[in-house]
Amino acid sequence: MKLNQNLTYLIWTAVAILISFGYVRMLIGPAPDEETFGGFWFIAQVFYGYGLLYVGLAIGGIVALLFILIDIFYLKKRLKDRPRRTIIRLLVIVLITIIVAIVHYIFEKVIDII
Repeated sequence: MKLNQNLTYLIWTAVAILISFGYVRMLIGPAPDEETFGGFWFIAQVFYGYGLLYVGLAIGGIVALLFILIDIFYLKKRLKDRPRRTIIRLLVIVLITIIVAIVHYIFEKVIDII
């Protein structure tokens, strides 16, 4: 039973990281092209990929941690016999990602901490 639960949370963590990669991709825009950067295109690509990976993993880790805590302490009891519990959990991950994105925006643009 414990292995099944760990595997489930591993899958939900992967989903949270993929959703956060989508958020970071929207945040930083498309990958740089060769015409814009000329000879520095390769370096721009490396920084773009590093930024996408670094920020995406950090935000995805935060979203996954918050989701696992909410799932353990609240959702498990509430969704025990519900037929659409997977969809509800996916919506909870999206909601947590939106909240984390708003907090990230406030920290980066408004307060200028990041």
